[in-house]
Amino acid sequence: MKFYFSRMKPKGECPPRKPLSKIFWSWVGAFLGISMVMWLGQHPGILSVHSVFLIGSFGASAVLVYGAPTAEFSQPRNLVGGHVFSVLVGVAVFMWLGSENMLAGPMAVSLAIVAMHLTRTLHPPGGATALIAIIGGDSIHAMGFWYAITPAMLGALIMLLVALVVNNLSSNPLRHYPVYWL
Repeated sequence: MKFYFSRMKPKGECPPRKPLSKIFWSWVGAFLGISMVMWLGQHPGILSVHSVFLIGSFGASAVLVYGAPTAEFSQPRNLVGGHVFSVLVGVAVFMWLGSENMLAGPMAVSLAIVAMHLTRTLHPPGGATALIAIIGGDSIHAMGFWYAITPAMLGALIMLLVALVVNNLSSNPLRHYPVYWL
């Protein structure tokens, strides 16, 4: 036990606060990205065919793609693929186990992680996207696999487009986006 707890001792220090310019661009990106997804979700004739378009896991995606645009988890393949593969897993688990089974949520999240690892699209909000497929209620369940297209893929693509614009407006050469596409 002593060895186990010794591994929890800190090995470094908390990094300093990010510069105000980075915080500003993170705010602009998150505000615009979530605003665009919400706006398009309220205009079903434009893009969405369902009343559900903004999902909670997009908030976590905004933190990554606008707050940490150079991180591996924030790259386009991770953002879009992580949500899409996780939805596919989540919907499949829902169809297999339903939402009342105590194993459905843990199975959806854990299998989504496996799918993201295997496809090299690890995006932490994808775990929440898979879980939403289980606990999201009748409106989500009624979408079936369509949930992978809208809101997951289309919402992630909107956030990606905003990230491409906002993250490259900064004069900071270290803030370019993306680091890689595929």
